[in-house]
Amino acid sequence: MAELAEHFVPLLALTAMEIVLGIDNIVFISILTSKLPEDRQKSGRNIGLALALGSRLVLLFALAFVMSPNNPFFTKSIFKLSDLHIPIESISRGFESFSEANAHGEADTHGNHQSSGDDSTEIDEITLRDLVLLLGGAFLIAKSVHEIHNKLDKDSGHDNGNDKAVTFGSVLFQIALLDVVFSLDSVITAVGIVSELWVIVVAMVISMLVMLAAAGPISGFIERHPTLKILALTFLILIGIMLVAEGFAAHFNKGYIYFAMAFSIIVEMLNIRLRTKRKPEPKADTI
Repeated sequence: MAELAEHFVPLLALTAMEIVLGIDNIVFISILTSKLPEDRQKSGRNIGLALALGSRLVLLFALAFVMSPNNPFFTKSIFKLSDLHIPIESISRGFESFSEANAHGEADTHGNHQSSGDDSTEIDEITLRDLVLLLGGAFLIAKSVHEIHNKLDKDSGHDNGNDKAVTFGSVLFQIALLDVVFSLDSVITAVGIVSELWVIVVAMVISMLVMLAAAGPISGFIERHPTLKILALTFLILIGIMLVAEGFAAHFNKGYIYFAMAFSIIVEMLNIRLRTKRKPEPKADTI
């Protein structure tokens, strides 16, 4: 009982963190499953979130098996950008503002780069984690831009009718692909916060149950308000850019990103409320 009470606070903190970090996952799953037939959207969301939980647990046990504080398995350099004749100096200068602006911001809890006097050498070495972040971020940006383009085309009446009907399997494949990326940081952060594996597993299961209950209302609300859907897609682009930046060793305080998202959502909710009030009431039929 004493051990359970001792782990209650970290369990509560981890559960809250998993829920917050899973919101963007819910948004992405909701947008993808909205293309499915209405009778399959709920099952698509549930299976997508189950895949998210599965990917988190698999990654968690894999990291617990091969990763220790001094184990370089996940942070070992797999290739160098200089070997691909990519100008490292220009990349270093491009991300220098991030490092300077966030020198006192978010600490690097992942330990995937050792600090050195040469930023170009730091960016030159690409680890397995960096590669996952780069590819996942690029896919998220491309997918979100494509969704915004399709949405604008349909709303402006320029739908060319060439869109292929999405299949249940293709939607689940895209969800599973992004689940790995979304799971990466949350799992590594959880391992850094709590050493007991069972606490992390319980926190992940509880947070997933909460997200399962919230996925339906969130998905329906996004579909009822098209402007909110566009805002959610722009958030996903922002998250994709953040993932790419982290892949290039530009670590910055995510609190600024989350604050900007929260502020934008508050403004959009006020706009939605204002538009609802301005809707003309239906006139009574006169004889």
